[in-house]
Order: sequence, then structure tokens, then C-alpha cells
Amino acid sequence: MSERPRRPDALMPNQDRPLILETTIKIVFHSILVLALYFLFAGHNHPGGGFVGGLMVGAAISLRYLAGGVEAVQSTFVLRPHLILGIGLVISSLTALMPVILGNSVLQHGELDLHWPLVGEFHVTTTLTFDIGVFLIVTGLVLMAFEAFGADFDEVVAGGSSGEPAPEADAGRPPVAGAPSSEGGAGR
Repeated sequence: MSERPRRPDALMPNQDRPLILETTIKIVFHSILVLALYFLFAGHNHPGGGFVGGLMVGAAISLRYLAGGVEAVQSTFVLRPHLILGIGLVISSLTALMPVILGNSVLQHGELDLHWPLVGEFHVTTTLTFDIGVFLIVTGLVLMAFEAFGADFDEVVAGGSSGEPAPEADAGRPPVAGAPSSEGGAGR
């Protein structure tokens, strides 16, 4: 008897998933993203911030994964996960180090009061910039995790019920030192 796959989308192909699950996740997904943005923007004055906002995006991505599998996660964002993470790291690093370049201490924040015609008074600090960087780092990391684990699971399922990866899954990977090669000897 073959071992059951553990991923929900492998258990239920798209046409067999309950309609209520897909419909609910479509509604809740966007609501969670709005809540994540609220946490991001309110975080420097109240509980929340970039990390909590990024975790909320991670929760939304988890729901997206349940509804559509790794393909749905990969199609959620235009940019690749490592690029999102890298942009967030650059933003956070620059925000932390820019005060040092200007002769101040690390992470010293600046403030700016703006008046926008439609919005009114708007108070901005560099803490928000740092939080945006952290938000992008956490979001990119969650996306990378789902892509990596989802892709590995797809390779195992494609290989059959033995649990061994499909032969084409290892085609571009270098051999591991000490691992047996296909010729029966030790790896390179």
C-alpha cells in the first residue's frame, strides 16, 4: 500500500476541493493583507510593525497554499521571493546605517511632517522605512519556505509512492560527497 501524501493540495486536486474552502480563502486572503498593512503602518506607535505585518502576510500565504498549492503561492507575487527578501534587507540596512553616515548613532530616526491635499497632516518617521524593510524580509522568507518545501514535495510525489525523488529532480544538482553514485561507487 502506498504512503499517503501529506500536503492538502496533493490530497485534493483542484476540481475536488470544496467550493466553500476556495471562496472563503479568496475573501479572507485580501482581508488579512489589509490587516497586515495596518500592522505595518501602525507598528511604530502601537503594537505591530514590520515583523508582525510580515507574519500576517505569511498567514495569508499559508491559506493560499492550502487553496491552490505551491503554484498559487508562486503566482501570488510578481517578484521572486529572494528578490523581495533582498530588497527588504537593503532597505533595513540603509535605514539603520544612514544615520551613522550622517554622523549620528545607529538606527537614530528622523521625523517629517507632511501636508497632503487629500489626506491632510501626515507624520512620517524613518522607523516606518525600517519596518517596511523587515516586512519585506519576513514576506520573502515565508515565500521562499513555501516554494522550497512545496517544490521538494512535488518532486517526491512525481517520483512515485516509494518516497524517492524523481530522477529528473536531481539532474542539475551536483553529487553529495560520500554519497553512492549511480555507478555504485562513492561520490566525487
